[in-house]
Amino acid sequence: MENNKTELVVKSNRLNTAIQNLSLAEIRLIQLAIIDSREQNKGLSSETPLRINAMRYAEVFEVSKQTAYEALIDAEANLFERRFTFMDERALKVKSRWISQATYIDGEGAIEVIFTPAVVNEITRIHGIEQFFTKYTLEQTAQLKSLYAVRLYELLIQWREARKTPLFELETFREQLGLGVTDYKRMSDFKRRVLESSIKEINEKTDIKVSYTQEKKATTIVGFKFVVREKSKPKAKQVAEARDVDNGDMFTIDGLSDKQLWRISRHKEFISTYSGLAKGDAGKSWSAYSDFIVGEIKKDASKFSKKRPIREYLDGNEEEYDFSK
Repeated sequence: MENNKTELVVKSNRLNTAIQNLSLAEIRLIQLAIIDSREQNKGLSSETPLRINAMRYAEVFEVSKQTAYEALIDAEANLFERRFTFMDERALKVKSRWISQATYIDGEGAIEVIFTPAVVNEITRIHGIEQFFTKYTLEQTAQLKSLYAVRLYELLIQWREARKTPLFELETFREQLGLGVTDYKRMSDFKRRVLESSIKEINEKTDIKVSYTQEKKATTIVGFKFVVREKSKPKAKQVAEARDVDNGDMFTIDGLSDKQLWRISRHKEFISTYSGLAKGDAGKSWSAYSDFIVGEIKKDASKFSKKRPIREYLDGNEEEYDFSK
């Protein structure tokens, strides 16, 4: 399948708001499975295995093949044990697993999973009443590195049209984010390490801008309300005018997306010239290296113009850097 981040993740609102405890890698696998079950046009049932390979995971989420292999192996070991809880049409609490079967195919770098009937029911009825479903493109969460940011985005994007949410009651909200009873129990820690850091990442990397207010009873915070606004899309003319026409964009990154900057960081010649800048933690993994380089380009693009204009590195020749050397 062609790597296309405009692919839609579609699931029912009640599955989207379910109480769950998935890891970031597991959420990403569920996202791919939801897309592939529809795009492969093979039909989806609680009896049919769905295959996801490591290369697809690596390409979509811009991680190394090794990271992708590890995500699949971890999912095979743990995803079967993951459970979630949601309310059915009768307002009764339903508990279910996500999958009924997982098989890691050694030597092929792939995993096959079979969804449970409850999940199949909530991701296949996408032709129902529109307001009952949550939709977003995979592109919007693929760059998010925090589990909590991904889950918060999923919860908030459901209210994109309304532009504001009802009260997210604290205890349910924590469970929807995947927090355990003892995780970030102090409100100051929860707000700093989970809520505000997630909002910052969402505001920087996705198509929405988010703010929040807290609601109290007496002196106790009981929940949060959010305002959700879509970012305005830059007009093509404005982007073109912003570029530096005198020096052929040699010292500017105007108009380049994060995805394009990641591609530049992976260019064979770029790695050969600039990989020495990656020190400490930035030199330990492909993902950390790319994050570091993208950040440095944003700070001062002129540092990366020794041999050629930075935009020219968008022309193919991507490879992974061997950090063991």
